[in-house]
Amino acid sequence: MASIKIVRRKNKERKDGTAPLALRMSKNYKTNYCFIGQYVLEKDWDEASGKVKRTHPNSKKLNNFLMKKLTEANDITFETKESISIKAIKRKIKGPGGQISFFKFAAERVERKYQQNVFSVAKAEMSILYNIQEYLNQDKSISIEKAIDGIKSQRKLRISKARKNEFHLKDSIAYFKKSKRICFQDIDESFLKNYKTFCKVYLQHKTRTITNQLIFIRTLFNSAMTEGIVDAKYYPFSGDKEKIKIGSGHKIGLIKDEVEDIENLKLEEDTSIWHTKNVWLTAFYFAGIRISDAVQLKWSDFKNDRLLYTMHKNQKPVSLKIPDKAAEILNKYKSKKSENNGYIFPFLKDINTSNEEELFKKMRNATKLFNKYLKRIAEMCNIDKNLSNHIARHTFGNIAGDKIHPLMLQKLYRHSDLKTTLNYQANFIHKDADEALDNVINF
Repeated sequence: MASIKIVRRKNKERKDGTAPLALRMSKNYKTNYCFIGQYVLEKDWDEASGKVKRTHPNSKKLNNFLMKKLTEANDITFETKESISIKAIKRKIKGPGGQISFFKFAAERVERKYQQNVFSVAKAEMSILYNIQEYLNQDKSISIEKAIDGIKSQRKLRISKARKNEFHLKDSIAYFKKSKRICFQDIDESFLKNYKTFCKVYLQHKTRTITNQLIFIRTLFNSAMTEGIVDAKYYPFSGDKEKIKIGSGHKIGLIKDEVEDIENLKLEEDTSIWHTKNVWLTAFYFAGIRISDAVQLKWSDFKNDRLLYTMHKNQKPVSLKIPDKAAEILNKYKSKKSENNGYIFPFLKDINTSNEEELFKKMRNATKLFNKYLKRIAEMCNIDKNLSNHIARHTFGNIAGDKIHPLMLQKLYRHSDLKTTLNYQANFIHKDADEALDNVINF
């Protein structure tokens, strides 16, 4: 039989000195905690009796509540004829409001993204579900190295089957829709803390990757609560619970001289690396549009000497003049206007434009190719920076600095909020800080 007691979790103490009360359930040398939503100061808590002292302003009312919770937990253990685990007791105490399958709810969201042809999001979110499953399946009896090798092996197998068309994203969706492995109420502070550690140690994820996963989990909780299928009391991100901190990191762009080195780089025409150079420069010339958007530019997107198109990621309309440098690149492709299936650049010329999934796969392969050749271009130009797809945007921001009014930059960047522009551009404005530093140390 399980031993159940109400305790004050002093290791979870908040800044105001209060700490949460929880049902501590022990059975077969295993212990679990079920938080009951109450916080008390150390001076108001009697550890021996598991009650609040009379010094607490609502001692009588709170003690009645605690007695009710303790009785409820004990009744569950007595009424259950068969052996019951402490985790099962915890689930029963929390009630049905959080017993919705997390995997099923998440898989339904991935399915909607797939049906909406948002394949990049669907695949990324499905990858997170596999990460969570691997966390749940971890065997702590084996070494970390062996566990990591096992995870890598499973992933290689899935990728191999996918490439051979033996396994599809829809198969993964169907699999997780049937899974009742984990419920919303199982994802509490402790779960998130341990999951973050697992991602860092076993999956070797960077901080930003882990943060993105927490954002996904939080999004699912928010949706489930909005739909009224999960009670807000199970929300693990509220108040002093799990905080998601998004670090800005260092955004590094190229300087003017480095861009000029790329512009002046002589390459054999009609080669993959030559096309890569042209795509990257085009992205930069149009105020740092995404490489994926630059690749998908069509001749029909240009009207009245302007670029008029809709961004694929967020469906925002874009209207920009055609800079002379961009026009020079476009002119190089006019002779093959009829050969590339309406696209300016040749990477998508053989694609069935009505097949969105095929387009996604082609774009994914093109992105890998770009990163490969951009690194080669950086070496040829002696650029000691990570020349990647996204750095075209950072380069525009770096060269712009504080020369352009924030409101105009907001328009060029296609940001919905001026704060986003200011935060983004702050990465590239150093003049004032540099002058302030000099004023202090140059005495």
